[in-house]
Amino acid sequence: MSRYVSTSPHFFRPVRRAFWAGLAVLLVMAALIPAPLEIAADPAHPPNPAKSAWFLLWIQELVSYDTLALYFALALAGLLVFLPWLPLRTAESAAWFQRGHRPLGVFVLLVCLGLLALTVTGLFFRGIDWRLVSPF
Repeated sequence: MSRYVSTSPHFFRPVRRAFWAGLAVLLVMAALIPAPLEIAADPAHPPNPAKSAWFLLWIQELVSYDTLALYFALALAGLLVFLPWLPLRTAESAAWFQRGHRPLGVFVLLVCLGLLALTVTGLFFRGIDWRLVSPF
């Protein structure tokens, strides 16, 4: 039984064309559409609250509860880096959501839901001085 998937060199031609076409579209869009930049930063008068970018907002929300939570985030990131090596049993065939890997799938789902909840809280439910507010 071969461990490799056979492929055809004809497959890579459309992939290469799609790559170059996508790159050309991005370059044209970059030249024509201006970037939505804000005014220059003034260290003497930072915005209140100074929120981070949306993809880092969950870390800011986590640290707002306790600064030691940053170590929890680092440990979680280290665990997620080694996640592919955690199921020590090798599967005979590749499949989504195998029974033996279900605890890992539930763990990753809970981590993603937690990060989403922290991001939404930081984005919509934080106001002046990082107080919890109602968006309605």
